[in-house]
Amino acid sequence: MNDALQSVVSASYPIIKNELQLSFQQIGLITLMYQISASVFQPIVGLYFDKRPAAWSLPVGMAFTLTGLVSLAFATTLSWMLFSVFLVGMGSSTFHPEASRLTSLASGGKRGLAQSVFQVGGNLGGSLGPLMVAAIVAPYARSNIAYFSILSFIAILVMLFISRWYKMRLRLISSLKKVENVRVQSPLPLGKTIFTILILLILIFSKYVYMASLTSYYTFYMIEKFDVTVQQSQIYLFVFLIATAAGTLIGGPLGDKIGRKYVIWLSIVGAAPFALMMPYAGLTWTALLSFCTGLILSSAFPAILVYAQELLPYKLGLVSGLFFGFAFGIAGIASAILGKQADIHGIETVYTVCSYMPLIGLIAFLLPNLKKKNENSAR
Repeated sequence: MNDALQSVVSASYPIIKNELQLSFQQIGLITLMYQISASVFQPIVGLYFDKRPAAWSLPVGMAFTLTGLVSLAFATTLSWMLFSVFLVGMGSSTFHPEASRLTSLASGGKRGLAQSVFQVGGNLGGSLGPLMVAAIVAPYARSNIAYFSILSFIAILVMLFISRWYKMRLRLISSLKKVENVRVQSPLPLGKTIFTILILLILIFSKYVYMASLTSYYTFYMIEKFDVTVQQSQIYLFVFLIATAAGTLIGGPLGDKIGRKYVIWLSIVGAAPFALMMPYAGLTWTALLSFCTGLILSSAFPAILVYAQELLPYKLGLVSGLFFGFAFGIAGIASAILGKQADIHGIETVYTVCSYMPLIGLIAFLLPNLKKKNENSAR
């Protein structure tokens, strides 16, 4: 529900661009504002709730999203639009660190699987956003975005149920800490932990710069290169987003079995051939290649996030907020830069340049194998 509502923002870009007569650079600015509010605050929120866990955090975050979507439906100026997406982004910034913490608590030890299930819910919701916009908003008016507030309200009701469960878990964890006085340790020395996190952030950079070119500008690319309609472009975007949902579901449990390092390396580098071919393909092949790229590339993030959580197991909120936030922030900055370059050089040139980004994934060779270290520690 959360990510379906969040994806309404980018799915509405063609409509917003036409109504307000915006340039690609201004579309990139809107994305930047959204991603900053959805990224910069995430580590801060995560760190705050690491120290002061609160069961009410999820519904409060969704209230931000609800308010932002209603404002987005009626915004008539660029500044009003920026304020609206800022509120929507704040909802995401509050949601993701705490939801990742709850996912870990509910995992029963299968953290990769749990993280994939959690994120595939988000990816599935994100893939439905363009379809909802195509059905409810595009044929009528942007004001119909306000109807999504109904889904926001339903999400708040679901979150209230989850919050009651979370409150009981917090009481149990608090009582166990008082009795056992246990502190979980990092599997690596501090210096190597920091180095490894930097490698993971570089991998996030390569993944999300490329993903930003697809999620923010794929509809424009399809419209410009193949002369499809706005509604048809939303369907092609849905094909790509549903592939990312499937890839996310695969990545986490595969990392539980074979080790997260290998999943990270294979998922990022494995997407490179498909990404490199896409700028030179026809309409049908572009759709197929985007599906393959999304499927392979998206399997990396659950493995990266759980790998990072294993590095700092006593700072789940901070780690989740940092990686979700960095991913969203990089996507926002990339969208703004790519929008400017699309205005100057054309959207097809941007796609050709971005197709090389997955090759940065070769740096995953430098990651230590935590699975082996954990097995040796157990012995």
